[in-house]
Amino acid sequence: MRHGRGEDELSVLTPDDKAKTAFVFAGGGSFGAIQVGMMHALAANGVSADMVVGSSVGAINGAYYAGAPTLKGVLELETIWRGLTRHDVFPITWRTVLGFIWRRDFLISHDGIRKLLEDHLPYRNLQDAQLPVHIVTTDIVTGESVVLSEGSAVEAIVASTSIPGAFAPVPYRGRYLVDGAISANTPIKVAVEKGARRLIILPTGYACATDAPPVGAVDCALHALTLLIARQVVDDLENLPPDIDYFVVPPLCPLKGSPYDFSLASEHIERSIQSTEEWLAKQGLEKQHIPGELRTHDH
Repeated sequence: MRHGRGEDELSVLTPDDKAKTAFVFAGGGSFGAIQVGMMHALAANGVSADMVVGSSVGAINGAYYAGAPTLKGVLELETIWRGLTRHDVFPITWRTVLGFIWRRDFLISHDGIRKLLEDHLPYRNLQDAQLPVHIVTTDIVTGESVVLSEGSAVEAIVASTSIPGAFAPVPYRGRYLVDGAISANTPIKVAVEKGARRLIILPTGYACATDAPPVGAVDCALHALTLLIARQVVDDLENLPPDIDYFVVPPLCPLKGSPYDFSLASEHIERSIQSTEEWLAKQGLEKQHIPGELRTHDH
């Protein structure tokens, strides 16, 4: 499904006080496949949300869920993820490399993510989703959070997934928007601001079992972002108001690989389905707990 685009299509919505339970999706590159496995197990057990908040790859998964918040919809998203390659998301070519070297241009085009969204997202504008959906982005000039809740879904998600230095910022009403993962206003905080009082957080975790540093600029940037996001999630949860209920689906641990490598997506999905089923069977949705997998550790 292809749609037109333009910065004028984006706008910001006021808080939605009707939504009570939020699915909260953070970023994590190809580890977004782990969120898909979590979504599968939650949907299969009848767990649903009133609204969705996401940033970075979590904006992609959250937006798709908001458009088809059923097990059938999650299975369709699984099919997409199982077929993804690195080039689909990060289409680095000799042309972009030369532009990066000679013109100090950005390394990666938005065309890959934009085409992926235009081909598969089941709605055009954010307000057309079946559930309220809020996409977290960052103004690269000021560092201010910009939460997009209406207007072009594709452009909002492209902005939220624009890793600084790799992708060009997305113009929006005089602002230049990039990845929501570097925003001070994280998806957890946004969910509370939008009226949620029960949060179900779906983190990707990070490559805790990796014993060597990432190779390459994009790989290194993504790994650093996953570490930052895990720390943000822990900090946010420790500082939530006492009237907010939260439940964190544990990420995979040990986790090897790279958030830049999509070849393990099917394995991540299957492992995540199983681990989330086990968490639910142990009454995970009745216990407020910050998983140790999100804290600093190694193997």
